[in-house]
Amino acid sequence: MVLNRRQFGAAAIGSMAAMWAAPSIAQGGKVNLKVGGQFADSHPSSKAMEAACAEIRQQSNGRIDIQFFPNAQLGSDAATLTQVRSGVLDMMTASGISMQVVSPIAGISGMAFAFSDYAHVWHAMDGDLGASIRAGLDGIYAFPKILDSGYRNITTSNHPINTVEDLKGMKMRVPPSPVWVSLFTALGSSPTSITINELYSALQTKIVDGQENPLTIIESGKYYEVLKYCSITEHMWDGLWIIANGKSIKSLAADDLNLITKSFEVPTERQRAETERLNVELEESLKAKGLVFNRPDKAPFRQTLTKAGFYADWKQKYGAEAWSVLEKYSGNLA
Repeated sequence: MVLNRRQFGAAAIGSMAAMWAAPSIAQGGKVNLKVGGQFADSHPSSKAMEAACAEIRQQSNGRIDIQFFPNAQLGSDAATLTQVRSGVLDMMTASGISMQVVSPIAGISGMAFAFSDYAHVWHAMDGDLGASIRAGLDGIYAFPKILDSGYRNITTSNHPINTVEDLKGMKMRVPPSPVWVSLFTALGSSPTSITINELYSALQTKIVDGQENPLTIIESGKYYEVLKYCSITEHMWDGLWIIANGKSIKSLAADDLNLITKSFEVPTERQRAETERLNVELEESLKAKGLVFNRPDKAPFRQTLTKAGFYADWKQKYGAEAWSVLEKYSGNLA
């Protein structure tokens, strides 16, 4: 049975969101666009969006006034996504897995241990898998090129993760998404959904013992200050779609949409290369800041998921057609 859509509850939009929220799009005239982002302004995705927005303003001689607001200034992931879907906010960068709660197909690219390397990631996301995800978004327009969030690794405060048994009973922070919750439940931990803007305090106050994120986010969020161990599990890859309210973006003049699309492409390609480089180089700098690294064998983790029915369950939820598109790039999973 294909996964049913989960409807967001009527999330209250705070005064900050209301202050910024006044999208103005006119055919061929002055265009004002606001773009929300969850990560700190030092994160590669935030830098890429700042560069892209500056390029759009320059290329349009200021007629397209597009502004990027990083660090969850416009609200949490869930609140910002609600604003984009309703048309209160024009655009945002959003994890495909996080969007799963409103558009189920969006999470399929984050299937555990699906992509062995970046060559497979970009072949899939710039190919049929990315196209099928974009086509399946409900009321949302996604630009063709997805930003790289990176391969996710487990960081903990109490002990390193060398085996599946090391996760048993661990209080793990995961983003609010069914894939993450089911993944870490299948691995024996106790997952707790916490938004990224609340993550540092949750780690600091020991509400959770660990979390999982790419090294770029561990660095930009300063999570090394409240964590000790980093286990390179690379259990899933995640990206950030640049998304817009479908109705609003289609009201743009064709030339304007073309300009915006092209202006996103080069910074996105550069951000991909930068994130891949940083996810290697940051290990040394994070070691210097006190993180202790280890590299567990990934095979037992995937075997545990298979035995727990994780892949079979998600294949049934996504449907055979969508799963076959994923396995075109990942190889057999279930």
